[in-house]
Amino acid sequence: MKKVKDNFSAQAENYKKYRPGYPNELYELILHNCANFDLAWDCATGNGQVAEVLSNHFKKVIATDISDKQLSQALKTSNIEYRKARAELSGLEDNSIDLITVGQAVHWFEFDKFYNEAHRVLKTDGIIAIWAYGTFKVKPQVDAIILDFYKNIVGPYWDPERRFIDQEYKTIPFPFTELEHSTSLNITQEWTLDELEGYLNTWSSVAHFRKENDTNPINRMIKNISPFWHGKEVVSFPLFIRLGTK
Repeated sequence: MKKVKDNFSAQAENYKKYRPGYPNELYELILHNCANFDLAWDCATGNGQVAEVLSNHFKKVIATDISDKQLSQALKTSNIEYRKARAELSGLEDNSIDLITVGQAVHWFEFDKFYNEAHRVLKTDGIIAIWAYGTFKVKPQVDAIILDFYKNIVGPYWDPERRFIDQEYKTIPFPFTELEHSTSLNITQEWTLDELEGYLNTWSSVAHFRKENDTNPINRMIKNISPFWHGKEVVSFPLFIRLGTK
């Protein structure tokens, strides 16, 4: 089994503060396809934002992650059990899970081993939902600067797995009976320039750049953006999801 990449422990606090939340439409789409609401597994839960929402609908949620620092940021409730565990070795019982969720993380997994684990723990009518969001858009002047930064400045510092997000998860294996849907999903936020800067500092490519070059590439980019950023700007992320059942 390959070594787990943990690109987010170092910025766990900023991850919780600046990473966008998911829209209600995402959860409505997922929950609409669930047959039972006894036990959900939120895999790679991070700071528990998905687990928190699921806890309002399921009797119990088990939320796993490899990062102690991320788990320490998670909201604690009576029906969420947080565990440190790899996605491929959950420790869950066979045929016990009604819903598996993986937000912005499955591209890091060993696909075959994780999917074997998912098939093992899912009930016959259980659902698996994997999703991620791509590069955001604001307005043309800002988008051009962000795209150049994304591709040319920190582009060489992205892990190879980032390509799966650029390809909107269309090239990720998904050995389940896929559930088609026509829902168009986006994450929409209103951000100050400081919030934009905070979010960009959660990028793993920025962390890799800083480590190798001992400087933060965001500083110059923010200066270039600032003339076009007025107060709070609307930031929109495309959100793509794959739903399946075994």
